[in-house]
Amino acid sequence: MSRSKAKERDALEERIGYQFADKALLERALTHISALAGGNRSASYQRLEFLGDHVLGLVISDMLYRAFPRANEGELSRRLADLVRKETCAEVARAMDIGPALKLGASESHAGGRLRTTILADVCEALIGATFLDGGYTAADELVERFWKERMLKPLRPLRDPKTMLQEWAQARGLPTPAYRELARTGPHHDPEFRVGVTLPDHPPAEGIGSSKRAAEQNAAAAMLERVGIHVDKLDG
Repeated sequence: MSRSKAKERDALEERIGYQFADKALLERALTHISALAGGNRSASYQRLEFLGDHVLGLVISDMLYRAFPRANEGELSRRLADLVRKETCAEVARAMDIGPALKLGASESHAGGRLRTTILADVCEALIGATFLDGGYTAADELVERFWKERMLKPLRPLRDPKTMLQEWAQARGLPTPAYRELARTGPHHDPEFRVGVTLPDHPPAEGIGSSKRAAEQNAAAAMLERVGIHVDKLDG
């Protein structure tokens, strides 16, 4: 590691309030696959990102449970989804000023990778995973609380409809726009019932029923969101 890059990573530790005992973990959390010869994924942040994503979800869930004792499951789920979304993680990464410490390949660096939302969000989660491995749950909990507590206490943003939420969820993970298809229409003309299916690559299809095609699509989206752990209210009409 160059002296300037080591200095950037020392400064990052100061900003996040955590000093790594195992500097190799920090190094890996900040290494994009483009910087590795031969594309050795195991030496990049990708595995740590996987771990950090789940640690972040657990810590935020615990924080929400304690902070909002009167909130029902639906409200807690909406708050959780908002706090762990890629855009929020990227905002936190910018607050940490992670960009200068990133290890990117030349092409990715020249293409503006240090400012890219997806990379910043992924590295933020990887940093949480690395902190968890290095210092245990308490260290990860303290890091997340330091950067998420103020965000958590902000008023809940207006509820988005399930189709919008599913589309945002899919886009944040590099998936295409969810595809909807009418599967059946039953009942009399004046009181029909629609059954609609929604599909996403690598995910089982989900279905929804409603008194209009729009409502059936919204309920299909809600069913798929439920499968990935995001609770939303279904529509009656």
